[in-house]
Amino acid sequence: MQDVALPWGGDLAVGAAGDLLLVQAGALSQQRVLRRLLTNKNDYVWQPDYGAGLGQFVGATNAVQPAAGLVHAQILLEASVAPQPIPVVQAQTRSDNTLVMTIEYALAHSGATQSLSFSMST
Repeated sequence: MQDVALPWGGDLAVGAAGDLLLVQAGALSQQRVLRRLLTNKNDYVWQPDYGAGLGQFVGATNAVQPAAGLVHAQILLEASVAPQPIPVVQAQTRSDNTLVMTIEYALAHSGATQSLSFSMST
């Protein structure tokens, strides 16, 4: 399956042939997982339950466990993420209140391992 490359916070890009850049497999899965995790609930009018709203944990005290739990629950809602092996989610807060997430999961269609790391700060 392919889709248009649209990274979080980015814009559409032009491919080598002058058309829209496409992504598939692992890159597409990571794009969708990141979008789900960083989108706030009620941001999509037609899908009010979509999104984890992970930004709510930036700067919060004792946010590591709740953030990791929310990520684990939300990532399993993506069709591209295999339920087995269970995704591994690690969260940590740096001294500057930056929330750092590292996620490892398997693709549903191939079983290939994906690693996704990102950080969020105020």
